[in-house]
Amino acid sequence: MISDALRTDRPGRTALGRVLLESGVLSSDWAPTFAAVDRATFLPELMWPYDMTTRASVAVDRREDPDGWYAAVDSDVPIVTQWDDGAHRGPGPGRLATSSSSMPSVVYALLRDLDVAEGMRVLDVGTGTGETAGALAHRLGSGNVTTVEVDGTVSAAARERLCGLGLYPEVVVGDGFEGHLGSAPYDRILATVGIRRVPPAWIRQLRPGGVILAPWGTSFGNGDAMVRLEVEGEAAVGSFTRCVEFMKLRAQRGPAVDHGGYLAAGPLEDAERSTTPLTEEEIVTGPFTDLPFVLGLRVPHCRQAVADRREGARPVWFYGLTDRSWACVMFRGGERHASVWQSGPRRLWDEVAGVYRWWRERGSPDVTRFGLTVGADGRQHAWLDDPAHERWPVQHDA
Repeated sequence: MISDALRTDRPGRTALGRVLLESGVLSSDWAPTFAAVDRATFLPELMWPYDMTTRASVAVDRREDPDGWYAAVDSDVPIVTQWDDGAHRGPGPGRLATSSSSMPSVVYALLRDLDVAEGMRVLDVGTGTGETAGALAHRLGSGNVTTVEVDGTVSAAARERLCGLGLYPEVVVGDGFEGHLGSAPYDRILATVGIRRVPPAWIRQLRPGGVILAPWGTSFGNGDAMVRLEVEGEAAVGSFTRCVEFMKLRAQRGPAVDHGGYLAAGPLEDAERSTTPLTEEEIVTGPFTDLPFVLGLRVPHCRQAVADRREGARPVWFYGLTDRSWACVMFRGGERHASVWQSGPRRLWDEVAGVYRWWRERGSPDVTRFGLTVGADGRQHAWLDDPAHERWPVQHDA
């Protein structure tokens, strides 16, 4: 915990607030909350800001580098606050980031899109540092906010920080996938952890017309998007709003991929070989940032892994999650056609290439043209443009 008073005269924080307001991310009705609920209050002395350019996290300790610590706090960057479910020790980064403080622009965009009004009750799934719960409690009143966190240590730290600001939402230790029936019904459910399946419990715990706002994605890769669902009877229907990256709910992190196991089942020398005219720019590095999300929707039970470029070549792997099917595409600079290897019952690259053509034929729709329907039984259907027309089931991988 932070041991002394926070700096209040921080030009960086003032500048951040101005940028968020001018961009429209921080709406005017949330501006008083931004001013009152200081991100710094919720951050530990040792933390790991995420460099958006290098995609690496480097430790900064307030006790040793207070200027660097405040500079990170008042920047629009995500900050890792826990590694490896709390098992990590030491100043260096751990293996898996498991709790964090989201970018301020993301936090206040979510709060804006949540569209709350006075008297509404909100369930905040994924307490984390407690900042989002604090912002909701400041705006709606502590009695109208419940926040749930699976990690007891993380939850206790957040509760202490919230109390220090005079904010007292109901802080619950539990599995956010189950919601929290004790304080239901809610008008809004906001998740700040990624999910692959919308829990039926959330739908049951919302009032008619209630809204779920959550980062949703498949097992394909990092192609997640925010979905805004409205409860209609026993179902929830809505559209995706933007691409995002969030840590997954612990129960929905997805299965690990054993690369060696795939190659043992289908050795490279026995794989079916071909070539493809599709380029690395089209599939991996180009401007179509929504493509991984679309591939995840249409290529079920598949995981993509993009390797680093070495000596002018970049392999991209695809792994079947229900069998030992795999595919590899080797993109080499200067070659007109990439080499393809495929093995197992499925031809995963053929599936990916087919979905790419389907997507381009429809004008390369971005995530906002896609939507999701979730039934009372938890079954999910994705759709393009209209929930009554082009739609398909979305498979869930444990």
